Amino acid sequence: MRDEIAIFREFVRMKGLRNTPERETIIREICATRDHFDVDELYLRLKRKKKKISKPSIYRLIPLLLEARLIQEAYFEEGHLHYEPIYGREHHCHLRCLNCGKTIEFTEEFLDKLETKLAEEYDFVIRGHKLEVFGYCSKCKLHI
Repeated sequence: MRDEIAIFREFVRMKGLRNTPERETIIREICATRDHFDVDELYLRLKRKKKKISKPSIYRLIPLLLEARLIQEAYFEEGHLHYEPIYGREHHCHLRCLNCGKTIEFTEEFLDKLETKLAEEYDFVIRGHKLEVFGYCSKCKLHI
């Protein structure tokens, strides 16, 4: 978690922005669970822990965390984005259950090979990919 805070401190310094204890509290909470989250869930977690963080503060911080590459957009559900911390984690994709919303993270070597092939074939500099596969998990597929 200290690495994420240090990276964020350097990021805001380089951008000429100021850092606040409130921002670091939010980052610590995101890094503590290492799970997918949306702003409402994060706000409620902080509130339960008696942290005095406003929802607008979280909304203002999200674009900075995205730009600093500490989090990424994971998926869109129920009208809003969900995010996940990515610093120090292997790149992965998602299987999403259409019934219960369960998310399974996976990595596949052939996707990296495909990315390399596409870059060569189309003379393209690829910075990453995002794959989300929709279907039914093992529990829900029994009821479709």
